[in-house]
Amino acid sequence: MPNIVGRFRECGAAMKEGLELSFSASSIPLKQRWRNNGLSADFLADYVTTFFPQNDPDSLARQQEIRGAVNYIANELLENAMKYSEEHLSQPITIKLVLESGSVLFVETNATNADRGRSFQAFVTELAGADPAELYVTQLERGVETGGSGLGLITMVNDYGAQLGWKFDDLGDGAVRVTTQVLLEI
Repeated sequence: MPNIVGRFRECGAAMKEGLELSFSASSIPLKQRWRNNGLSADFLADYVTTFFPQNDPDSLARQQEIRGAVNYIANELLENAMKYSEEHLSQPITIKLVLESGSVLFVETNATNADRGRSFQAFVTELAGADPAELYVTQLERGVETGGSGLGLITMVNDYGAQLGWKFDDLGDGAVRVTTQVLLEI
């Protein structure tokens, strides 16, 4: 039985409008992926902005704002997925962008080991129940101690008003599939 944290909803297979990208966790080394993550995030952000009127000056400013938010969220999701996926599990990393009336839903999946999955689930459970501004400061302090930041998801909530949800599925043999959803109102 999967564990659900935050605002997660099951998505049907059919999308009205959207885009899905899939990556192999083992096809090229992580260091070579960083540039690819940025290009993929740029592509997703540009895709979303094509649904706005192109000749309206008011719309152009809103396009840039939404493009920046989509770019940041997509890049952060992809970087985390690449960083924490386990190559030997042979599970793809996917990011799906679903356009809905007034919102964009990101759905990212990756597979990791059970220990990393439990640690991440503890963090997102804390995030889901905490004040994001207070947790931001706490994470800054933790980052000084641990050398990591963990600020990307918190920034999505604080800076973009995103709603987050997760599903953790046991794949057996010490592996966990993590599905992260980010809902961005546009």
